[in-house]
Amino acid sequence: MVHIKKPWIFTASCPSKLGTVDVVTRFMAEAGNYVDEIHSFDDHVAKRFFIRIEFQPQGESFSAEQFDLEFSPRATEFEMEWALTKPEHKPRVAILVSKYDHCLNDLLYRHRTGQLNIEVPVIISNHPDLKALAEWHDIPYYHLPITAETKPQQEKQIIELLEKYDAELVVLARYMQVLSPWMCDQLNGKAINIHHSLLPGFKGARPYHQAWEKGVKMVGATAHYVNNDLDEGPIITQGIQTVDHAFYPEDLISKGQDVERITLFNAIRYHIEKRVFLNGSRTVVFSS
Repeated sequence: MVHIKKPWIFTASCPSKLGTVDVVTRFMAEAGNYVDEIHSFDDHVAKRFFIRIEFQPQGESFSAEQFDLEFSPRATEFEMEWALTKPEHKPRVAILVSKYDHCLNDLLYRHRTGQLNIEVPVIISNHPDLKALAEWHDIPYYHLPITAETKPQQEKQIIELLEKYDAELVVLARYMQVLSPWMCDQLNGKAINIHHSLLPGFKGARPYHQAWEKGVKMVGATAHYVNNDLDEGPIITQGIQTVDHAFYPEDLISKGQDVERITLFNAIRYHIEKRVFLNGSRTVVFSS
């Protein structure tokens, strides 16, 4: 079995300017860093350049501090915002969930088997239903009921728990609550939501039944960053499956949940692998 070392990850963005690729790749070569994978994109509308590199240092003396010291002057010349991620870094991901368990089950399985290189320090829910699942995985589970009157206090409790468990990313794995503007501001850029693709045509309760009544021919899902625009934050990834007249409402639900699972998994993976760049209200995603 071939053992492949995890790479360092370099990400950067800057205003569009001649020489942006060269300044990074030339530095990598001069520093003795072997590039395994490289993606770059220049947004001609936003006039902004994005780049992601996976690399392996060739020497034993590599350090992030030395990299920063030597690369910073070159980055400054290009007004470059950049970051370096260590190979051993495992982001701490808090999961929020209500009663549906398909996304939570999938994420916990992928976490347990190493398909998702994350830590899950806490699961938070407005219902007690999935406590046993969390306990089976030996993950703390907090049941925080919510009503219209207690919403501000409940959201404050969530933020306190996220701070307590030092969560870097929050995943709304079918958390069936509309977050307040205050909560959205607290989670801006560090929370991912998943929802079915039947919006905005089929809103509210029983969307798949509504869709069946209209004879839909496709179901899917969208994973996006949370912001104050309900279900309209910057999109990370989407999935879709065709269906036909033989699919009854229960079949549509099952197929839709399958798509939700894989779409959310990919969104989280792209985020933790530093493949997603926020580009105003849009995203640049270097999918693998």
